[in-house]
This record gives sequence, C-alpha cells and structure tokens, in this order.
Amino acid sequence: MVVTPIDMASASIILLLVMVVGVALLRNRQNLLIQTSFSLSAAASLLSAVAGAWTVGSGRTEKMILMIGLPDLPFHLRLDPLAGFFLSVVGLLAFFVSVYSIGYVKGFLGRRSVTRLIVFYCLFIAGMFMVILADDALFFLISWEAMAAASYFLVMFEDENAENRRAAFLYMVVAHVGAVAILLSFGVMAGLAAGFDNFSGFTFDAMRQARFPVEWATVAFLLAFFGFAAKAGVVPLHVWLPEAHPVAPSNVSALMSGVMLKTAIYGIIRVTFDIIKIFPWWWGSIVLTLGLVSAVMGVLYAMMEGDIKRLLAYSSVENIGIIMVGIGLAMIFSSFKMPVLAALSLTASLYHVMNHAMFKGILFMGAGAVLHATHERNMEEMGGLIHRMPWTAVLFLVGCISISALPPFNGFVSEWLTFQAFLLSPSLPIPLMKLLMPLGAALLALTGALAAATFVKAFGVTFLGHWRGSRRTHIREVDWTMRSGMTLAALACLFLGIMPAFFIDWMDILAEQLVGAKLSVSATAGGWMWLTPVAPERASYSGIIVFFGVLIVYGIVYFILHVNPGKIHRGPIWDCGFGKLTNRMQYNAASFSMPIRRIFGFLFKIKEEVSLAPQSAHPAFPKKLHYHLKVRDRFWNWIYKPVAEASFWFSRKVGMLQQGRIQTYLIYSFVTIIVLLLFVK
Repeated sequence: MVVTPIDMASASIILLLVMVVGVALLRNRQNLLIQTSFSLSAAASLLSAVAGAWTVGSGRTEKMILMIGLPDLPFHLRLDPLAGFFLSVVGLLAFFVSVYSIGYVKGFLGRRSVTRLIVFYCLFIAGMFMVILADDALFFLISWEAMAAASYFLVMFEDENAENRRAAFLYMVVAHVGAVAILLSFGVMAGLAAGFDNFSGFTFDAMRQARFPVEWATVAFLLAFFGFAAKAGVVPLHVWLPEAHPVAPSNVSALMSGVMLKTAIYGIIRVTFDIIKIFPWWWGSIVLTLGLVSAVMGVLYAMMEGDIKRLLAYSSVENIGIIMVGIGLAMIFSSFKMPVLAALSLTASLYHVMNHAMFKGILFMGAGAVLHATHERNMEEMGGLIHRMPWTAVLFLVGCISISALPPFNGFVSEWLTFQAFLLSPSLPIPLMKLLMPLGAALLALTGALAAATFVKAFGVTFLGHWRGSRRTHIREVDWTMRSGMTLAALACLFLGIMPAFFIDWMDILAEQLVGAKLSVSATAGGWMWLTPVAPERASYSGIIVFFGVLIVYGIVYFILHVNPGKIHRGPIWDCGFGKLTNRMQYNAASFSMPIRRIFGFLFKIKEEVSLAPQSAHPAFPKKLHYHLKVRDRFWNWIYKPVAEASFWFSRKVGMLQQGRIQTYLIYSFVTIIVLLLFVK
C-alpha cells in the first residue's frame, strides 16, 4: 500500500478528532492529559506539515470524495500545491506550539481544569486543516464554522473575566458576518457555474470550469474579499483582533495570529487566482490600498500599546497588510499581462505568510512565557527580565529582529522582495497606478521603520533595565518544553532568512500554477547563496554572507571589549543632581511612543490625564503624580459603535411587542389572519 500526502493529511485530522473524543478518558489525570494530548497534537501537526511540503515539492494534485455530507452533496477534498503550502505553514507552527503547550498549559493546573482547552485546541487545528483541504462550498463552510466555534471557546477559556466574554462575543459576531459574505459569494459562483435550479455547482471544480461575467465575478469577489478580510483583520474590519488575541491563552494566541489569519489569506488567493482567474486591474488596487492602510495603521496601533499581547495583536494587522500588498500587486501585474512581476509579488506575499507565522509564533510564545513567569501583561510593570529569563529574552529578540525586517532573519527577505516588486515595476498605463506604486513603496518603508521602533520598545521595556513592577515576584525561566517550542521557531526564522533561494525554488510551483510564470529561473540564477529576484545586475542579496558577516563583526567587538577585563567599568548612573534614582524613573512604553503620538495622534482618540496624589500638601510640591493614558481606535466610534447603538435601539422597539398579555397576542393573530386573507391567493 502506497501512502500519499492526502492520506497523511487525512490521518492527521482523524488523529486530532479522535483526541477530541478521547480526552474524556484522562480528564481526571490532568498532568497526563496535557502530556499525552499535546504530544499527539504535535505528531498530527508534523504529519500534516510533511504532507504539505511533499505536495509542494512534487507539484502533484490529489483528490478525495467522502460520502458523509448531505444527500447528493458529499465532501470533496483536494490537496494541490497551494493547499500544500498553507498546510505546511499551519502544521509547522502547530507543531512548535504544541511542544510549547506541554509546559505552558501546566501553569493552569491547580487553578482550573484544562480539559475544555485541550478539546477545543485539537478541534481548532483540525478545523484549519479541513478548511485548507476543502474543495466544495459545503465542506469549506462547515470547516470554517468549526474553526471559528473552536477558537471562540478558546478565547473565552478564562470566562470568569468580563473582558474575555466581551472579546469572544465580538469575535464571533465579526466571524459570522464574514461567513455570511463568504456563503453568498459561493452561492453566486455556484449558481453561475451550474444554474440556480440545482446544487451541482457547489464544488470548486465546477466553479473553476465556469466563465463568470465581469459584473457577477465582481460581486462574488467583493463578497469573498469582505468575508475573508473580516477574518484576517484588515482595517477597518480589525477591531475584534486586538480584543480576542490578548485574552486567549498564549499558545492559542500564537496559533490565531500566526496561522488562523492565514486561512483567510488562503481563501482570498483560492477564490481570486484559482477559481475566478481573470479579473480587472482595479480589484488589485482595492486589495493593495487596504493592505497599505492596514500595514501603516496596524503598526501605529502597536506603537501606542503598553499591553504586550495587544501590541503583538496589532502588529498582526500590520503584517496582514504587507501580505495583502503582495497579493494586490500580483493581481495588478496579472491583469496587465506581466507574469514575471506577478510571480515576484505573489512569491513575496506567500513567503511573508510563512515568515509571519514563524516570528509571530515566537513572539506570542515569548509573551506567554513572560506572562507565565510574571502574571503580568502590562509592559510598564516589567523590566530587567533578561537577567531572570535569558533564554526567553534571546528568543524573543530573534522574533523582534525578524518582524522588524532586519537581516539576516526571515522578515527581511519577504519585505525586500515586496520592495523589489514596487521598484522594478515599469510605468503602468493607468494614471492611478503611476501614483499608487511610488506611494505604496514609501508607505511600506514607513511601516518598516515604525515596526523597528515598536519592537525596540517591546524588547527594551520588557527585558532591559530594572524591574518596574509595584510588587516583587519570584520570576524564573520557563521549562524546557516551552524553550524548545520557541527555539524551533527561532531556527526556522534563521533558515528562512539565510537560505531563501532554497525555499523559493521549493514553492515556485505556486506562482507557475496561479500566475503562469516561475520566479526561480531568475531568483536562483546565482546559486543557492544568492537571491536575484529579476536579474543579478538589478538587485541581489545573500543571506548566508550577511549572517557570517554579522557573526564576524560580533566576534571582533566581543574580543576587543573582553580581551582586557579592565576596559569595561561599571559605575553609578548619573542622577542629574537629584536624589536617588528609582526603577520607576526608567524610560517606559508610554514615554517611548510619545513622539509618534504627537505626530500621528490625529488618527486616534487620545486621552491624557495627570493628577496629583491625594496626600500632596501643596500643588507646587507634589509628592506623587498619576499619569493616565488611553488610546482608542477611531474606527470603533465611526463604524461599530453607531451600528451597535442602532441594533440596541431596534431591539428595544421590537421588544415592545412582547407585552405579556394574552389579549395583545390574540390581536396579533387576528391581524395576521386578515392580512393573509387579503394578500394571499
């Protein structure tokens, strides 16, 4: 019997679903339950990652039909290179996070049962795998809802907190609004594929064979893009993301931010490049514009944050925006028959999908390690953790360097490729494009600079300096399983950064199938050491040379400073002539972001207050000042708050019909009968 990639992927889903049912057997032995369930989920995730990588490398497409759906509507599965790529991304990060979770989830022992967390964790990963493998509208939507429902219960795991319940409710509302839009999009395409009088067009194969009129294709695309953008957190549909990701357990936050958002990216690429195929240039302009807005606004939101997990959640909005920029450019170049540039843009976008999964996984796992050790999310109450948690500090620093797009780590490669797509593009015939291309490159550069500043703040305030907290806590490094999960993700960031030619050659089949051109012919022309996107004389980059160059410079500096122990002196900090310095006088998160707040403050609703301590004898000589800063999202007041208030107003009016008197209900029945007699033939 020959085992195929789709068999391996199916086996991993079955194993996860079996664990969902079998968790009850070990619910009374929580420690054993944690070790067994997360070990098996790690094995299942690794199995899917191998199946996906095998599929991309071989370029093969496999299909399977399961006769377990509705009558005449069986479930169709398809594992092609596009699905294989996303399967490998989801599976790889899920493997790292599952290893990490063995140690992390033990932190809940003695406080609450973890049975529910493990059940929905396994269902969540299985749901993401099924979304990627689904090849018909029915199975896709069932898998989509399973993934959304599982993540809803994971967000609300610590449901005694009102903040968690509110975040979970907001997430579920936005998820279902998006799901309705996706359902309508599939309905339009299925109807056009086989007529609206039967369900034979519900498979993606039937939709692929159809040729949609431009008007209906536009309707289907806009509905699908709205639905998937709501799940991805594209501005202005992002408001649920900074609420839900921070309150979820950190291992869940790593998966939600690292890979759940990518299922929405998968949906956009699947519908646009695989099902619809032919589209006008202005579709790409919409995607590109919203991507740029999301990138800039996301990093600005992150810069303002003092909560480390909210900061990471907002940075996901930024990185989803960068991915959208690549997709938008690929759509524009495809519509103008520029396949090589389309391949470059799409490859940059997909490479950033992988990169973001890896470095955001490290960062959320690192934040979880800090929370696990300090029980604190507010960076203003942290500091000096590099001395207590050196492993976590170094691994978190790798994530910060990667997400800041600094060489030799992976974030630089994908953002550099995106810049090349902007800078190497010829003059396009549409005047709007001549404006959008240089503006897009400038905004992407601004995003990169702000991201570097944001993560200097995140690392510096959290790990450097001295402890700022009001209470002294016993802080120690996390256990080896948590460090192992973060270390594996850090190594992935390094290899993706120094060996990009190898990975681009592996994933080049996607660009060939989706936009009709291969990038590896030019990108790997200089061998495995050099990355040359279009031509060596235009641009080239060698991650391995940069890596060894950094190591050599570091070694020289270290040798110069440490060859003579007397060269380094430690002394007291200059106190400017004032009294004794305290830890609370350190540069903090609010002060770090103050210059950016002054420049971009008009984009936010900012409220700053300074009050004197009650015990101050005289206002001119206060003993203590209290500073309060609140930064709110204007999109909430502009869009969501009016909708919420209108919904509550309408609900109250409708509620007036519920009088509680039998006479009123008899009148309703009488009026209904009269109306039916008058208008129904």
